Amino acid sequence: MTLDANMTLQKEEKIRITVRDERKRLLDFIKRRVPTDEDAEDILQDVFYQFVNAYRSVEPIEKVTSWLFTVARNRITDFFRKKKSVSFSSLVPASIDEDDGDQNYFLEEIMQDANDSPESVYMRSLVWDTLNAALEELPAEQREVFTLHEMDGVSFKEMEKTLGVSLNTLLSRKRYAVLHLRERLQSLYNELLNN
Repeated sequence: MTLDANMTLQKEEKIRITVRDERKRLLDFIKRRVPTDEDAEDILQDVFYQFVNAYRSVEPIEKVTSWLFTVARNRITDFFRKKKSVSFSSLVPASIDEDDGDQNYFLEEIMQDANDSPESVYMRSLVWDTLNAALEELPAEQREVFTLHEMDGVSFKEMEKTLGVSLNTLLSRKRYAVLHLRERLQSLYNELLNN
């Protein structure tokens, strides 16, 4: 067997193992963020399609799990950019379930069905730009908790273990992040109403 054929077989085996090992966790992550299981399956297939193409065409990806979740987040964002818009009526504080320490997902909360009219596309673009800018304004600890919970699907209980920070502190950081983001969205909404 030639060296190239052996390397190809090794890559194919690595792809197969990665898909097998990461499929359930990645699918669960996606399902929590999209409306239907069918949408989650479609996004998952797209993520693995990109993974296979990237893995075959370039040097092996060093942090495969991180890469997969980043692509999944991007696909979820694309999904909502195409199908969703901001509901400014949802700019009320999110509720926190004190029993298990989980909180409603902020990004899901501000989404609602919309069409793809030029106005809707423009509005979604404004909202995403505002959210991204507002995230950059947050203190690092708040941004980290918000991103881990909203984007990576990490539970507060998992964060408590990995970050070594108390549940109340994590909830507080997320709450302050959400309040800041809501304030920025409310400012955008007020600007749009005054134009």
